[in-house]
Amino acid sequence: MPMLRVGHQGPNQGDWIGTLAGHKGAVWSSKLCSEALLVATGAADFSAKLWDAITGKEIHEFAHKHIVKSVDFSKDRQSLITGGHEGLLRVFDLEAMTLKTEIAHGPGTEKLTINKAIWSSSDPNTALTGASDGTVHAWDLRTSSLSYQLKISSKLIQDMEMTRTPHGEMLTVASDKTVSIFDGKSFSKLHSHEMVGLHFGEEGGASLHPNGNRFVAGGGDCWVRVFDRATGAELECHKGHHGPVRCLRYAPDGESFATGSEDGTIRLWQDTGTQGK
Repeated sequence: MPMLRVGHQGPNQGDWIGTLAGHKGAVWSSKLCSEALLVATGAADFSAKLWDAITGKEIHEFAHKHIVKSVDFSKDRQSLITGGHEGLLRVFDLEAMTLKTEIAHGPGTEKLTINKAIWSSSDPNTALTGASDGTVHAWDLRTSSLSYQLKISSKLIQDMEMTRTPHGEMLTVASDKTVSIFDGKSFSKLHSHEMVGLHFGEEGGASLHPNGNRFVAGGGDCWVRVFDRATGAELECHKGHHGPVRCLRYAPDGESFATGSEDGTIRLWQDTGTQGK
């Protein structure tokens, strides 16, 4: 079951706020809206759910026909996108609670799953999907047409994040053994770094610091590492988890980052501002 806990630093850090009870299968994705008033979850029970983040009350259930692996709110909180084992990107209207758009990631004859679905942080008409064939697709939601395709690897897109930085919008993608970073508007490749000892086949991911100069990555070796974005050099190594790292994200202010592991814990790490970067 998804839980809400205090994330900011202070005497109440990590305190339990509430539990969202209702799913009947593993929860694969959970997101807070931009104002932290709504929560969306996607699960193995073939559903995505919308919750009141204050009361914990379930607002609506969006039925699917297979496992939902990813959910994300639009910046204005008016729409929700979902993706999963059906290989379909769905866009739901959160005022009418109805399906607005449904787009297949790949050709109808090819069985694909969507592991990640995210909004562009600067264009409200663009959403991105990362799939099991190692491709990332950018979609124009006004026309349901493909705007751009990136071939990252031949393996599953394990993680994908769009970050606004002083250098511009950047897309971070973790797949196979690499973390790749692209310009978030032109989708030109900025960097691609092989992660020695890390493999993103079953778990793990990467998150770019809001200043755009470093990223954190983790996976099956249970360690959490910070890397220089430009060179790929390892800057820090954090040990503490006793199981594979499933997910990682920097806080919006960059002061800390969170990691979730199969050891049943979520850990908050202080960002050290490595070497002033």
